[in-house]
Formats: sequence, C-alpha cells, structure tokens
Amino acid sequence: MHDLVIRGGLVVDGTGAPARAADVAIEGERIAAVEAPGGCGPGRREVDATGLLVTPGFVDIHTHYDAQATWDPTLTPSSWHGVTTVVMGSCGVGFAPAAPDRHAWLIGLMEGVEDIPGAALSEGIRWGWESFPEYLDALARAPRALDVGAQVPHGALRAYVMDERGATNEVATPADVARMAGLVREALTAGALGFSTSRTLLHKAIDGAYVPGTFAGRDELFGLGRAMAAAGHGVFQVACDHARVPEELAWMRALAEETGRPVTFNLSQVDQAPDLWRQGLALLEAARRDGVPLSAQVAGRAIGIIMTLDGTAHPFVPYPTYQAIAHLPLAERAARLRDPALRARLLAEAPVSLGAFEDFIARSFQRMFLPGADQAIDYEPGPEASVAAAAARAGRAPAEVALDALLADDGRGLLYFPLFNYAGGDLAPLHELHRHPATLLGLSDAGAHCGAICDGGVPTFMLTHWVRDRARGPRLPLELVVRRQTRDTAAAFGLLDRGVLAPGWRADLNVIDLPRLALRPPELVRDLPARGRRLLQRARGYVATIVAGTPILEHDELTGELPGRLVRGPQAAPALAHA
Repeated sequence: MHDLVIRGGLVVDGTGAPARAADVAIEGERIAAVEAPGGCGPGRREVDATGLLVTPGFVDIHTHYDAQATWDPTLTPSSWHGVTTVVMGSCGVGFAPAAPDRHAWLIGLMEGVEDIPGAALSEGIRWGWESFPEYLDALARAPRALDVGAQVPHGALRAYVMDERGATNEVATPADVARMAGLVREALTAGALGFSTSRTLLHKAIDGAYVPGTFAGRDELFGLGRAMAAAGHGVFQVACDHARVPEELAWMRALAEETGRPVTFNLSQVDQAPDLWRQGLALLEAARRDGVPLSAQVAGRAIGIIMTLDGTAHPFVPYPTYQAIAHLPLAERAARLRDPALRARLLAEAPVSLGAFEDFIARSFQRMFLPGADQAIDYEPGPEASVAAAAARAGRAPAEVALDALLADDGRGLLYFPLFNYAGGDLAPLHELHRHPATLLGLSDAGAHCGAICDGGVPTFMLTHWVRDRARGPRLPLELVVRRQTRDTAAAFGLLDRGVLAPGWRADLNVIDLPRLALRPPELVRDLPARGRRLLQRARGYVATIVAGTPILEHDELTGELPGRLVRGPQAAPALAHA
C-alpha cells in the first residue's frame, strides 16, 4: 500500500524523455515507482490524473524571498505556479550577515534594488541572526510550504566586514578579502548554496548608492571564488550590466576555470545593442566547449513592466500635475484624473526628465501595450496593440490613450511594457536561448520588484505560451520546457535529489490540467506587512502541487500544509539514479 498514487497521467519526467502515460507511486517523501498505467499497487490516497500532465515540481533559481521567507510560510506567488523549491539571495542583496546596527541599511538596499516596500520589510522581518549560519538556522526553524535555499549576498557581506567602507564601494584590502572569504566558506559549510554579486549600474539602494561590490576588483572576486573552491561547492551568481556581458565574461570564465565552481550570469537582449546577446552566447559556447562551468540565466519572457497607477512606473510619473496628486489614495487620484480641467492641464504639459532609462520607459508609447479583455496581458503582443498604434488609429494623442487605459477598472487598469528581450518586437531571441544547452531558465525575481514586475508566474507561462499557445513564432517542446525548470535548474545548484520523476527521487510533483492552464491578469494588492503593495499573478489549472509527498495546493488553492524545509548545501542523487 503506497501513501499516494497518481494514476494514469501523462508523465513528463524531467529528463527530456518523451511523455508517456504512467502511474506515479509515493511513499513518504520519495517516489516509490513510476509504472505503466495500472502497474502501481493501491494507495491510501489516489489521484485520477487521466487527461492531466504530471511533472516534477519546478525549481526557481533566481528569487528574492530573503525577507518574505521569515514571515510568510506560503511564499506566494511561487507556490501558486507549481514551484516546489526556490533559491534566494540573488543579485548580491539579502539580509545576512547583518550587524545589529545595519538592519535599516540592509532594508534600504533591498528596497532600492528590488522594489520591495521598506515599511513591509521593517515590520515583517523576524530578525534573530547576525552571521549567515545563524540566518540559515532561523530559516530552518520557520515552517513553510516550499523548500528554500540561500546564497551569500555580496552587498551584505561587504558592509558587514568593511562597514561604511564596504557600503560606499571602497577598495577592499587584502585583510578585508581574507575575512570575507572566511565568512563565505563558513556560510557554505553551514549550507549556503552559493554566492551572488551585482555589477549592474541599474542596481541602487534607496538612497541612490550602488550595491556594495558593484566595482569590486579581481583580487576581491577571485578571493571569494577561491573560498568557494575550498568549501567544495556553491554557485557564483553574477548580475551583470546587460550591455557589458561580453567584456565581463573574460573574468567570469577565468574565475570558473581557476576555481572549478560554476559561474552563472544574466543574458538578455537590450534595445541599445539588439544583437549583443549573440556575442555573449558565442563566448559562452567557447567556454563550454573547453569544459568551463559557465552558464547564462535567461528569462522566460520579456522582462517587462506592468504599469498601473498604484505601481512604481507609468507614463505620468514625470508629469508635474500628476506628482501634485500622487500622494492621494487611488480612488481619489482616479477621480481627479477624470476631471476635465486637470486632465487637460496634465496632457498639455511636458514631462520632467528623470534620466535616460526612466525617460525611455515613460515616453516610449510604441512599447506600451494595451491589455485585452478583463485586463489580460499578451506577453508577445504585435505592434498593432501598442498605445502608439491605437492612438494613431483613433487620431488621438498617445498620452491620452494611455491615461484612459490606466483609469479603466476604477483606476486599476494596466499597460504592459516589455523592457528586455523585445527589441525586435517578438520573443525570437528567447526561443533560441531556451534551446541552447548552456543556458538556464532564471531571472523570475519572484518576491521582488513588487510595484513594477510580476514574473513569479513564469513557470506557468512556459507551459502556456511556449508549449501551447504561441502564435508569432515556433513553440518549444513540452519535454524541453519541463526539463529546463526541473532537472536542469535543480542540478545547476547541486540539488541532485529532485527534478526527476523516478524511484528514489524526492516526491515533488505537479498535476496540471494543461488545456485549462492559464495565467490570471496581474493585480496590485496590499497584503504585505504594513499594508505594503505588490503585484501578484495567480494561475488556474494546477490540480495538485506536492512537496515531499504532501499536497500543498489542490485545485489552485493552498491546502495549508507546510512540508517545506531549508535546503542545506548540495543534495546527493538517489542511489537508484544511476540505474
């Protein structure tokens, strides 16, 4: 008698093997058998998966739940989208190690870089650690639905060791590097999955300062990498400036060659150099041919901004008339924006320049796309759906069309702005990147960018858009899409016990109604501590999500079960994996 049997589903096992009809039997936290339909014995509980897809649980390797994991056992939105393991501590920001007098500063760093409300962090974080091992212990004590793993963030580490010198990006001395390296090794020994750093000028604290480590020299970076080599495990994750990836690849390759530790970086298409990603990919291919453990994380879709009046970015942020009412509650603000006199004054004035990047976002009406019915977002829209095209058809000003869209649904209307990976007006670069063996699915940023980006639902998008629905280009095979967010992402961080449906492997699974699977429209809610805002996107079509043999979600609703745990360091493959 098995604890649970999932009968007769279409099993895509995570290895890339062809889909097949099978039963999956679970005993305790492990898969006991995967057999042809009817081949597994009875279960104390059974799920009829006829006509349903059965996959391993999804592993998201680029999230920012570092604070949320201390107060929220459900880790939404990831738990709504088939994710069973998350890796956090990305991009060099996090909350350990943390000197007692640095708590507010770390909150400001995370708020600025990842757009997580500072008030929510201040009220929500359950501080109870100073060192990174103590942070891991605190995570281990907290009940949760999903498994979590953590990386050591360069920003927190630098400020802890160097204090204000580290926070202001002064050059690290040999003694500083030695102490940081010792703490990295200590953290990895305690169970950290890796180390992360940020080198992009887009990442700034709430006070405008760059993330500590942004300009770190070779001695510092290699000193930390050598500490990882000494520890014997860990991934070195780098958030690069998108346009500087080719030049950064030289030191990243050298680091991976010397230390033998995997180095992973972000690779995206950018408007200012639409073909530069190919140069980065070519350099990556050359490194992989030489056996260098280097990989690129690529997004599941265009990294895009959801524009809404209560969010971080929309076209009227730089207008003086809007700024005069920006502090008002949404309902009152929307009413004022409908006032003919204020509306006319707003549309007649020129926006203030907030900087080249901000101006591009606020003024590029040809890259702002109108939603469909019920605020549904098309994540690969054609040019005819842009605000500029709609304005031209109607003989109106683009700003006027954008304002009407934002005022829909009582001021909760949306616009979609695909920022990266959309220079050519489609997702063709991502189609090529997702078929490349040197890339990993990543960059969801789940838990972060609460007022602007809503990509925690990318696992669902991969199955709906890329496998089933894409109309503007070729699709991706189901088996490839499943493998990329199960076995491949798990193995990249040494989690060799999950991501495959086979006997002995961890019983993390999804049962999915693929024809019915859909993303719901994003919505801005205020459910963080201190009524902090965040954009959320739910899904429908998840019949069950199972973590360590326990269903945490059934028919798109969380069950309240909390079988998740902290993942400490690499996890060995099951004894049966070789067979």
